[in-house]
Amino acid sequence: MVGFFRELGKNRVMFLMIAPALLFFALFSYVPMVGVYYAFTNYSFDGGLFGSQFVGFDNFQFLFSSGQLATLTRNTILYNIVFILLGNTLQLFCAIFLAELPGKWFKKSAQSVMFLPFFISFVLIGAFVLNLFSSQTGVIPTLLAQMGFPRYDFYMHTAPWKYIIVFFHVWKGLGYGTVIYLAAIMSISDEYYEAAKIDGANIFQRIRRITIPMLVPTFILLILLSLGGILKGQFDLFYQIVGQNGMLFESTDIIDTYVYRSLAVNFDIGMGTAAGLYQSLFGLLLVLGVNYVIRRTREDYALF
Repeated sequence: MVGFFRELGKNRVMFLMIAPALLFFALFSYVPMVGVYYAFTNYSFDGGLFGSQFVGFDNFQFLFSSGQLATLTRNTILYNIVFILLGNTLQLFCAIFLAELPGKWFKKSAQSVMFLPFFISFVLIGAFVLNLFSSQTGVIPTLLAQMGFPRYDFYMHTAPWKYIIVFFHVWKGLGYGTVIYLAAIMSISDEYYEAAKIDGANIFQRIRRITIPMLVPTFILLILLSLGGILKGQFDLFYQIVGQNGMLFESTDIIDTYVYRSLAVNFDIGMGTAAGLYQSLFGLLLVLGVNYVIRRTREDYALF
């Protein structure tokens, strides 16, 4: 303790600079953790936080026994695995493609066009989806009807939505991720490519032997950072596209949307908090496990 105060007096300016950040996380990240207690109560508005009936692990037992948690976990993990792997792979491919283009004007224009969807809100994406797939006025059902096919009601069938959701998520984040990978490519020394050209390597060999190996650390780092939120399934994307359509919950319901319905629709604060706590603990253990495996295999790429 004496050493801490000695360090505090010696570097008081630096501690003063980080004080706002510490205060921010204390107020908005650690103080609200008191609400975790809701997960172990049958919450009532009369009793409040500490006056509600304590039920122990009953909320968790119901989630597991009802089968809801298994479905929510499956959907959340599978969607995020596809988001992470497919998204990063396409971003890497697009970055390599743009880096090899000779024309600077076209390269910059392509980056701007690809980056634009990142700034579009999920509310607008929900409007796009509704105008595309609405059974009465949607573009695609109308085209199918004009071509002689029966009018397909997308909002009554679960099968197409896993592909629709993945498409719009990848489309929205493609430009942002491409810029990150493109910046990593620009940091690769030209000497490697010049030496490869002298040795007779063609463009595909240079990509395979130089560009891709040099991007592996960036790829792994982004994957690890994404794993931290693998159980947080892009609530705004799912909510704006699917909404409260219970017909689609089997294939589109994730933990975030379930927590929202528990709190805002069913007013079951205890059940929603239990699902949220399960989500956080599972995500923490997953990140620690993956980081441990990477540290044991390729220590340089581990986060900690």
